[in-house]
Amino acid sequence: MKLYIKNMVCNRCKMVVKSELEKLGLQLLSVELGEVEILTTISEEQIMRISKKLETFGFEILNDSNSKIIEKIKTILIDLVQNKNNDINITLSDYLIQNLYQDYSKLSNLFSYVEGISIEKYFINLKIEKVKELIVYDELSLSEIADFLNYSSVSHLSNQFKKVTGFSPSYFKKIKESKRKELDQL
Repeated sequence: MKLYIKNMVCNRCKMVVKSELEKLGLQLLSVELGEVEILTTISEEQIMRISKKLETFGFEILNDSNSKIIEKIKTILIDLVQNKNNDINITLSDYLIQNLYQDYSKLSNLFSYVEGISIEKYFINLKIEKVKELIVYDELSLSEIADFLNYSSVSHLSNQFKKVTGFSPSYFKKIKESKRKELDQL
């Protein structure tokens, strides 16, 4: 049985969910971003217990199919930015089609309707948050960050960064205030 879980966006989230579900005595087959596969079927009562427990950590079990699709899109995009952004050589729309086996226009319309933002803008926001993280860590040059996040140039990254944040990357690097947002807040 699969459960789709909202706000499960990082490895720490996966560890918390796995730990809490195991404490409830559940045998897990897999724990992925936004998704948990449980070995056996579980009752509605168990789902309610799981839901209550996970809510204390800011997670929510998704019940309707549209919510599950939205969460899958977000999970794929977060994974793409965090782990695979430089590994793909296809468009974002084709990448989502390959991973979700659904028409992109349907996915795009649903996402925009529910989230109030396009998939592309959401993806850009994720990338900019990753740029902020990498700038704050100060381990890579802006050129290396642009390459790492698959930007066509430093200029493209800088223009997009300024459009989203209102700051140039170099100015942001100087202030290094808490201008970052948590991924589940995007």
